[in-house]
Amino acid sequence: MYLPGYGGHNRTVAQHELRTIGVEEELLLVDPVSGAPQAVSGAVIRYAKDHAGVTLSGKRAEPFETELQREQLETGTAPCASLADLADDIRGGRQAAAEAARGVGAAVVALATSPVTVHPSITPSLRYRRMAYAYAQTADEQLTCGCHVHVNVDSPDEGVAVLDRIRPWLPPLLALSANSPFWQGRDTGYHSWRQQVWGRWPSSGPTELFESAKGYRTAVEAMLDSGALLDEGMIYFDARLSRHYPTVEVRISDVCLHADDTVLIAALVRAMVDTAAQAWRAGIPPDRVRTDLLKLAVWRASRSGLLDDLVHPVTRRPAPAQAVVQALLDHLTPALTASGDLDTVRRLLRRLLERGNGAQWQRHVYTRARDVRAIVSEAIAQTSGTAEEP
Repeated sequence: MYLPGYGGHNRTVAQHELRTIGVEEELLLVDPVSGAPQAVSGAVIRYAKDHAGVTLSGKRAEPFETELQREQLETGTAPCASLADLADDIRGGRQAAAEAARGVGAAVVALATSPVTVHPSITPSLRYRRMAYAYAQTADEQLTCGCHVHVNVDSPDEGVAVLDRIRPWLPPLLALSANSPFWQGRDTGYHSWRQQVWGRWPSSGPTELFESAKGYRTAVEAMLDSGALLDEGMIYFDARLSRHYPTVEVRISDVCLHADDTVLIAALVRAMVDTAAQAWRAGIPPDRVRTDLLKLAVWRASRSGLLDDLVHPVTRRPAPAQAVVQALLDHLTPALTASGDLDTVRRLLRRLLERGNGAQWQRHVYTRARDVRAIVSEAIAQTSGTAEEP
């Protein structure tokens, strides 16, 4: 995904400039009949290259990328300033992925874990083979799909100031996006089992305060010097500075079943970045909440999603999920108003809360059909946009 360079715009409240947003979605490749994941990412990418019609609105030279497992595919948007353009790119990417998958007899689903039993296979690149050897079963079982939101920042210092200030507000994003209740054919009891599996990586999760760009680099270099990570690409923080783009990259969310939910998460992340950057410029220090408390908040969001108490980002006490979501919306309302996104976010959020997150949708389908394959079958239509939302 191409994103422009650091602009040094020195944004102010009085002279607000929209930050661009880019979204990367990881999708499962499945057999359209059995619902079982299929190790065909290489074939899908070759098909897309051989068929010029399979593109993302002509905005990306390479429409798809491989991931650790051959049963998944990554698609990404161009940098977008408006939520309408972002929505078009997200839907276009999903439709292009569905078309390319059909070309090799497969389908794509926006599910963060496979409901159907699977034995994943590592993508045969040198780096991924090294990861498989170094991390053993942790790598073998990492067939999980996330949603990564990139938002432009003006400098590394601004980016780190943002990272330091958004920490308490990330767990509600996981509760909203949670879309992985099933694992190896059974209900885990979690809304986001992906978060539990992903948490096995040694560098994953919430972070301490970095204080400055230098502090961030010092922390990253110390992690690499430990020898526990293969390379900087394995800095798997819930939110990090992108290695390739001048962005903050928020990685905590499951891939969302519904494209509208992805747009909502992206809009909330942009507002988080704006809110945090303005606080930094105003000299407001970050909340010094302990990292162990943040881990508890992430676990709580992973466990119960929107159906039980979450850890409130301000009080650190249990609070109903909808109260926590409302606190998040209140916290971001000035930034959403300035960007012109408030009405859209309210509409999308209301729709998600009425319908439920992806985990609730999956369990509803399973309760009706009593077969995990039905979840995949119905998710194929939801992902490609050929089915109406419930």
